[in-house]
Amino acid sequence: MSSVPPGSRRRSLPRGIAAGVLTLTLASIPGSQAASAVDTTQLPPAAQRNVDFERDIRPIFTAHCVSCHGLDKQRGGLRLENRTAALKGGENHAPAIRPGQSADSPLIHFVSGAVPDLQMPPKGERLTAEQIGLLRAWIDQGAPWPADAAAETTVHWALRPVVRPPVPVVATDSPSRVNAVDDFILRKLQDHQLTLNPPADRRAWIRRLYLVMHGLPPTPEEVESFVNDRRPEAVEAVVDRVLASPRYGERWGRHWLDVVRYADSNGFETNRERKNAHPYRDYVIRCFNDDVPYDQFVREQLAGDALGADTATGFLVAGAYDIVKSPDINLTLMQRQDELADIVNTTGTAFLGLTLGCARCHDHKFDPISQKDYYALQAVFAGVNFADRALPVQRTPAELAELAARQQDVARCEAELTALRTLARERAVVPATALRPAVNERRNEEEFPARETTAVRFTILATTGGEPCLDELEVFDVEGRNVALAASGAKATASGTLPGFSIHRLEHLNDGVPGNARSWISDTAGQGWVIVEFPAAHRIQRVVWSRDRDGNFKDRVATQYRLEAKDTTGAWTVLTSSETREPAGKSDPNAFLQQLSAADQTRARALQEELKQAQAQVKRLTAGPTAWLGTFSQPTNTHRLYRGDPLQPREVVPPDAVAVLGTLGLTSDTPEQQRRLKLAEWLTQPQNPLTARVMVNRLWHYVFGSGLVDTPSDFGANGGQPTHPELLDWLTDEFIRSGWSVKQLQKRLLLSGTFRQSSAPRPDGLAADADARLLWRFPPRRLEAEAIRDSMLAASGALDLRMGGPGFHLQIVEEDNVYRYFPKEKFGPPEFRRMVYLARIRQEQDSVFGSFDCPSGNQVLPKRTRSNTPLQALNLFNSNFVLQQADLLADRLETEAGANAPAQINRAFQLMYGRAPDDFEVQTSVALIQNHGLPAFCRGLLNTSEFLFLF
Repeated sequence: MSSVPPGSRRRSLPRGIAAGVLTLTLASIPGSQAASAVDTTQLPPAAQRNVDFERDIRPIFTAHCVSCHGLDKQRGGLRLENRTAALKGGENHAPAIRPGQSADSPLIHFVSGAVPDLQMPPKGERLTAEQIGLLRAWIDQGAPWPADAAAETTVHWALRPVVRPPVPVVATDSPSRVNAVDDFILRKLQDHQLTLNPPADRRAWIRRLYLVMHGLPPTPEEVESFVNDRRPEAVEAVVDRVLASPRYGERWGRHWLDVVRYADSNGFETNRERKNAHPYRDYVIRCFNDDVPYDQFVREQLAGDALGADTATGFLVAGAYDIVKSPDINLTLMQRQDELADIVNTTGTAFLGLTLGCARCHDHKFDPISQKDYYALQAVFAGVNFADRALPVQRTPAELAELAARQQDVARCEAELTALRTLARERAVVPATALRPAVNERRNEEEFPARETTAVRFTILATTGGEPCLDELEVFDVEGRNVALAASGAKATASGTLPGFSIHRLEHLNDGVPGNARSWISDTAGQGWVIVEFPAAHRIQRVVWSRDRDGNFKDRVATQYRLEAKDTTGAWTVLTSSETREPAGKSDPNAFLQQLSAADQTRARALQEELKQAQAQVKRLTAGPTAWLGTFSQPTNTHRLYRGDPLQPREVVPPDAVAVLGTLGLTSDTPEQQRRLKLAEWLTQPQNPLTARVMVNRLWHYVFGSGLVDTPSDFGANGGQPTHPELLDWLTDEFIRSGWSVKQLQKRLLLSGTFRQSSAPRPDGLAADADARLLWRFPPRRLEAEAIRDSMLAASGALDLRMGGPGFHLQIVEEDNVYRYFPKEKFGPPEFRRMVYLARIRQEQDSVFGSFDCPSGNQVLPKRTRSNTPLQALNLFNSNFVLQQADLLADRLETEAGANAPAQINRAFQLMYGRAPDDFEVQTSVALIQNHGLPAFCRGLLNTSEFLFLF
């Protein structure tokens, strides 16, 4: 019983070390706080010899046992029973042991008494300096644990290396046994006294093949061609044709878009459309069709901007994004944390099958993922910004020559106009008329006599409101070169920078990219200063600055300022200031014309028009299309956040991977792009136990309806166990050996007897395995929303197979600050494309097929539920869309089969089911047509299980 009075608090203390099991209670000390209070120079030195655990370390643990209370993790304790536990840490503290870094290991701090109120053991004999030295040497030598090889059996199955098992030798006379996949399946079935079903008939199989791989039924002609092709290679030939079809990429691209939470709107309350998000969707479809190796596919989505695949980085910013920002820095910082969490979480679930987001506020409760791991991965993505990015444009030599000529025209016109403005000031009779135009948000020029300097300072004394903002500061020398560019070695400093906004950083001041999305904002309302230092002295004569060169933002414009240059003595000399300008808001840009002669006025107006035309041409030749692909900037340091609170930062965490799986070896100053590239390379190493396994399981899941692991995005301890672990590893090894070819692996699955067997139920199978997880039959399932809608359009003959480009809408869009969406009631050819090209709006569903468990886009969706609701039946029977498709199908039947009812029925069955009707079906259908009409018959077929299900 505790002796602590009720209501009081006691800091938990270490309680003991016993028999090689070290128990620490560290919940009350975040690791960074404990470490920061330690003077490591006062620690006993490490022993200078090789240390053996059994000889040197276990006796220390045993001799200094005080008690062994075995606190579990939920109560805040940490049991160092094995290497994994020692390296993992607790909910609110860093790992007790840091291999190779004994001076930074909390264990050493506690046993040495370096943390006075957390000494270990709390009572009894303390460790000697020699014993602490042995512990330090053991940790510095990597903290090898006893029987590490035997301990591997305790490693979670998904984290073990992929080891290719032998193909089992199975004694069977099953006609469905075709390849090695079947041997693994049969071995498990035999353990349950089951076997595979007989092969499905050829019509059922080809329909299954097309629906699984295309999400569309085969045409009657394709069915008959296969049924009548009795060559041994006929099955393989039709599989090859299916994999080569562009319809394949559309079907499997849709699956991937579920996994990565793709949608065409921002979500949140404004939910504005992303009208240019589709290039990423088209990239995904193209990659599946081209069988881009999966390891390349992964690398491009994380770092495509470095690999010549710019549209691939749409993966990073495909999630929801809140465009409503808050002046409250607390909310702003949390909003940014949510954005980065979305990227980290999706990367973890999509590629690793790990729920990394569970370690945002504390160490993962079930998997060996520390909170530090989470923030190390956040540091990889800390420079990713949710925004449009210009796509590179390939230009012809003629276009490049025209661009250079027009840029020269712009420079010439600006120089001549500057000279005329100077002449006007010199001729001014009234001083006020000699004032330069007032400042504006787009572009402000400062001209002065040429001066040699090594730095310029721009001091802002007042603004149009709020902290001052500069999107670009350009300094031109006498030869017209911008010498302020960071790329030329110029360095920017500032009075301070507004924190919490990745798009507003000091490095954007002179990066050569104008616009609010890459700008600097002071941290002081109404004032601030920036200095740009040059690597060498330059003779300068002009400075150009702007708040937002794109003209979208008019706040934060500097209205009172001075521009200075540093002379050779280090003193600052004023070059110009706002005193020579008209007051803000009262400027007439053409006022200078009044001071010119008639001839000069004519010349000035002609130059203004020529400049306008030349600038338009330059914009046309330089501006490429933009897409929602994200932008990138060098991030500041990432900190581990205590309980995930951005206002409680702890130690700096460099970019890295999940420690239990390896390291990236990066530092906090690693360039932004290199961080993502290194992570992408690490993920796709063949030695990584998760990346290939997870993808193989996804492919199995979409072919058979359920993965070998039934939690496709969670391979952790809380996820499912593989039904056939040896088969999963064998297929993973095959996948890697094939060069990460998705199509080759799918072909192996499609040719297997397991896929080709009948879906018919059997009493013994239903009794032993009702869900067919052991694959004693092909598991039947209802089609997804997209496949149902696409199949209806295919049957009616209305399907538009145009690929790519902007999506179509099934909602009427009212654009305002908050977008509003209303379901369409009428549909025409623009809405008859495949549903993968639907503009998916977050939080809004298609009024007909949205009820069929469509993804919202707000979260990743590794597998879809298959609900069964009255609304689904009502939509399929009474909706305007289905009634329209029934009418179109009736028209098609009349065109292709004439007025003869049996002929119409036969054609309908061929189109819908890939088979002819039997006598009963013909008789019943004739009666239905005679009593209710051909459209009613068509509507009935569109609602049948044989059409809506995969058998």
